[in-house]
Amino acid sequence: MDAPSLDRLVDLEATPLHDPAAAGYCAAVEAARADLRSDGCAVVRDLVRPDALQALSREIAAHKGATHYSAERMNPYFHTEPDPAYPADHPVNTFIERSSGFIPGDAWEPGCAMETLFHAPELARFLADCLELSELHCYADPLAGLTANILDPGQQFTWHFDTNDFAVTVLVDAADEGGLFQYAPNIRSAGDEGFDAIGRVLAGDPAPVRTLDLRPGDMQIFRGRFSLHRVTRVGPASHPRHAAIFAFTEKPGVIGRVTRTRQLFGRVLPAHEAAERERVRGDALID
Repeated sequence: MDAPSLDRLVDLEATPLHDPAAAGYCAAVEAARADLRSDGCAVVRDLVRPDALQALSREIAAHKGATHYSAERMNPYFHTEPDPAYPADHPVNTFIERSSGFIPGDAWEPGCAMETLFHAPELARFLADCLELSELHCYADPLAGLTANILDPGQQFTWHFDTNDFAVTVLVDAADEGGLFQYAPNIRSAGDEGFDAIGRVLAGDPAPVRTLDLRPGDMQIFRGRFSLHRVTRVGPASHPRHAAIFAFTEKPGVIGRVTRTRQLFGRVLPAHEAAERERVRGDALID
């Protein structure tokens, strides 16, 4: 398969990823930085061209048979078993249904539109500038580096935190009903679990929660390590919600954690087991 050129995937006149000196590039970076500083979430509108968006949608549909679906009751930290060290109504012991699927990274063919956009060095440089980092590398995890999140009718991805400092997604197919991205920005920090505030959100307090107006083709940059977030349940008669997930890391060669990899993809590879033996945690959060 011949890989499409970047200008066939991205409107480089509107968002000139290829030219960091361009006024449009600088404006997009400054806008993203301001939003990320204020609440940890930025959106680059209409990044993907309409015809390229159709190509992404077709690729997800063609590979949907590789989706690993799972349904479990989990707390915001991806734990599924109660912890007697905490009260019964504590966030650690609050379990809500997660029902969703992921197409793994090893399902995509080299040269497809999804893979080409993910590996474009121009995109990595742009994201690094938005996040005020010196450089970014494609997540080396063979399953979780390039994925698609699948929410079919009736499914939801409940409240949770990410293990990575940030995530990059492109909404490809929106749900007709539900499937809304919601988040409570900066509800915890590296030194404070924020259990009281998290508990109020889990109990239904809408005050800290923001709902993001995402359209197909928009790219979202999100700091999900410290912001509680979810995708609401897709309506029973709705079209599925499909989102491409492009994972990047500050250091090359990073591989995901065994436990969460098995939860999301149903399997791990030797690379995951090797990385687990050498892992050094970046913070003391319970996850």
